[in-house]
Amino acid sequence: MKTAHHKRGVALITAMLITAITGSLAAGLAWNSALDVRRTMVLLFHEQGVQVVLGAESWMRNILRDDLADGETDHLGELWASDLPGLPVESDTVQGVVTGKIEDLQGRFNVNNLIDQNGEIDKTVLAHFQRLLQVLDLDPRFAGLAADWIDADQEAGIPDGAEDSIYTGLTPSYRTYNRPLTNITELAALEGMDKASYERLLPHVTALPGHTLINVNTATAEVLMSLDDNLDASAVEGLISLRENGGFSSIVDTFSVLVEDEVFAWLTESSSYFRLKAVVQIDTVRVTYFSILQRSPNGTVTTILRSLGTI
Repeated sequence: MKTAHHKRGVALITAMLITAITGSLAAGLAWNSALDVRRTMVLLFHEQGVQVVLGAESWMRNILRDDLADGETDHLGELWASDLPGLPVESDTVQGVVTGKIEDLQGRFNVNNLIDQNGEIDKTVLAHFQRLLQVLDLDPRFAGLAADWIDADQEAGIPDGAEDSIYTGLTPSYRTYNRPLTNITELAALEGMDKASYERLLPHVTALPGHTLINVNTATAEVLMSLDDNLDASAVEGLISLRENGGFSSIVDTFSVLVEDEVFAWLTESSSYFRLKAVVQIDTVRVTYFSILQRSPNGTVTTILRSLGTI
């Protein structure tokens, strides 16, 4: 009798263990299956988001093309300068929203202008960059550091330059780029550039191919103030007020008496380079997209740089 009871007890415990193991395995398989489904949906939503922002980019290219046909000047009162309102992204399986905006990159200081066509540091542009840094309460030596970062030689500028001999001694070590910047985020690598300084500088600088002029119709207040030592906050406030209704009526009449001739030669009232920022939210998936658009004199708009998540 004891043996029979013992056997039945062992069988019951065995059955309970098998049931528990089976349940645990089933729960694990269900969890893994749910994760696979969710992972697949996230990848699907992300890919759909990318396609949506590419569509937004195509739309913005058309806006920039039509804008050139309407007039040769570019200012902040035009359609392209308005933020893209939240537009719904809807289908049988997907619901979301896309927003975006275009910024005129020629309203910023182009760091690549620091080096002239002969490969030498342009003193006028260097002084302009130093003034911009001072306006932003940043160390003006960053101007010399940036010039050394993109010039072709290994001779450190005096007194503000730095070449490989400085950067290879850092931890981790790295070398200077010694060519024009392709992305403005490379300024974060300059010796002594901290996060706070970089974030303060970023809205006022850009890295564009070749030499570009500054569009005074769209330039930030800080960039306008840095054009000449004679331009203070009060003068710039007046300039921004003058350009509110369709830009300056004549940049010659306005700026020829405010800045030196060598600085005036860098000013314009039209632009060729713009940056699109588009954000798509589908379910819990967020896609942030940046692209740099180049508009040629005949109205053709070409995407020259794309990035996801970062500038």
